[in-house]
Amino acid sequence: MTVQQFRLPDVGEGLTEAEIVTWRVAPGDPVRLNDILVDIETAKAVVELPSPYAGVVDRLLAEEGQTVDVGSPIIAIRVAGDGPAATPADEPAAEPPTGDEPTADEPAAERTAVLVGYGVSAQARTRRPRRATPSVRPAEPARGPHTSRPPVLTKPPLRKLAKDLGVELADVRGSGPGGLITRQDLLDHTTVRTPVADHRRDERLPVRGVRKATAAAMVASAFTAPHVTEFLTVDMTGTVEFVARLKQDPAFQGVKVSPLLVASLAVLDAIRRYPDVNARWDEENQEIVRFADVNLGIAAATPRGLLVPNVKAAQNLAVRDLAVALNELAGTAREGRTRPADLSGGTITITNIGVFGVDAGTPILNPGEASILCLGALRRMPWVVDEQVVPRWTVQLSLSFDHRLVDGELGSRVLAHVGRFLEDPLWGLALR
Repeated sequence: MTVQQFRLPDVGEGLTEAEIVTWRVAPGDPVRLNDILVDIETAKAVVELPSPYAGVVDRLLAEEGQTVDVGSPIIAIRVAGDGPAATPADEPAAEPPTGDEPTADEPAAERTAVLVGYGVSAQARTRRPRRATPSVRPAEPARGPHTSRPPVLTKPPLRKLAKDLGVELADVRGSGPGGLITRQDLLDHTTVRTPVADHRRDERLPVRGVRKATAAAMVASAFTAPHVTEFLTVDMTGTVEFVARLKQDPAFQGVKVSPLLVASLAVLDAIRRYPDVNARWDEENQEIVRFADVNLGIAAATPRGLLVPNVKAAQNLAVRDLAVALNELAGTAREGRTRPADLSGGTITITNIGVFGVDAGTPILNPGEASILCLGALRRMPWVVDEQVVPRWTVQLSLSFDHRLVDGELGSRVLAHVGRFLEDPLWGLALR
């Protein structure tokens, strides 16, 4: 019996550090190859790390909420048989529990070996239920949250929300399956027991994960790319009517349709006419790189902060397929399930601050992109039509662009084309 230390891996995105969000195991728990050990939060997403060993958990070497450097050991696992040089455990080793055969919920044929500790294939992601197997490990002094109380069942985004609200999850009663804590449970708990804020004290919040990465990226972008922002007020009545027609179409049944879909179509059509706006500035080689595909990023507010997942090769999608892709991106982002691959490789971004009732803004470019379109609030306003003042749906658009590769003429043409498309989507689609 040897003890193997599992070190925090680079999960394939240039990772330098990550925060331990949720341990799925505790000392004394049996684990099998590819069982999920821990959820970590990188600068881009919450990622599950599977076990590269089969055995019994010896020690947790990092605590929840701790930021760990890549290559640092995070867990020690007792492994049967001879193996490489191992770190001896502080306590006597216990034999792993028997009866570790595959269950009905997890056939052995579906398990796939993982060498780097990053993940398993989609066919092998089914997790076995946690079995309450008693440990024969001798009692040891309390060293962490797992030694004296059972694990709290909830999703990683809700753990983040609870931390922000100052709520101890162990005090919340879960109403979900198996005592799972839902968002409503957390909100009900905070409503009943609202802590009284002490306004005489300053509060210090650690900057980690997405917020830390976002801050660094925005500072780098603001002081690297010369930003220019242009504004345009648009009559959106045609878009509102078009969205209403799509919602009644049987082909779109069960698919959420919004003006954001039409704005996405407008941006894609503008790029088709003006491909230079879908590019980046290569400072090292002093070149402009024009992207072959449009990886359309959609900014989404989540409990972890602002995320910008993107739809890969969006220019190839039909209208309904694009609507489905946008809905899936937004849903997975809010649930904290966005894959790192969906957060990288974006070529242009749309951000919608209108959902917060804000009319306009000057968005900062995402690093490596030449432009970003901002949608303001959709408002009913007086508008002149055929020399008559009538009520119309209007919105303010703002387009920020990198003036090194997008000059004022190109930026103006792109923004004007997007506005024309939103005024008459049928005209825009007819010319695609």
